[in-house]
Amino acid sequence: MESNGRTAALNKTRDMVYIGIFAAVIAVCSWISVPASVPFTLQTMGVFMAVGLLGGRRGTLAVLTYILLGAMGLPVFAGFSGGVGVLLGTTGGYILGFLFSALLMWGMEKVFGRGKISLALSMAAGLLVCYAFGTAWFMIVYTRTSGAVGLAAVLGWCVIPFVVPDLLKIAAALLLTNRLKKVLPW
Repeated sequence: MESNGRTAALNKTRDMVYIGIFAAVIAVCSWISVPASVPFTLQTMGVFMAVGLLGGRRGTLAVLTYILLGAMGLPVFAGFSGGVGVLLGTTGGYILGFLFSALLMWGMEKVFGRGKISLALSMAAGLLVCYAFGTAWFMIVYTRTSGAVGLAAVLGWCVIPFVVPDLLKIAAALLLTNRLKKVLPW
């Protein structure tokens, strides 16, 4: 019995370490800004890698940990920002959307498994969920602070310029996830 207790404690400790590491990976990815006609960060790639490598439960907890660290004011969000104000701002819905993306990916993992194709589909679906939640949030906050705005305008500002970079981030996350799964002791 005692060895089972030690094994369980070791597994919980290992899980907490992995969750913490990937919360940090997401933060580092959010600080990396890629210059382009519309600059973008690697945040979504970090989210997709966390769920892809750690699985749904631990990956979702890593995303939640990342968001909570940012909410507490640690500068883990893009541009080294943090605080509840960021989450309540126009782009906060996209950050909170990462959690819904991870939850969806976890659900799809439970139904379809963790194969390469199902992981790719769950990442694409997770991206759509993040876009939907973030866009709705943006419209609500923007309307309250600046006046009415149409869906087409918000999609033009917040989604369309990021589709190609986000698809490239999914491809990179899939490639890294598949390679790292082979060498890391998960």
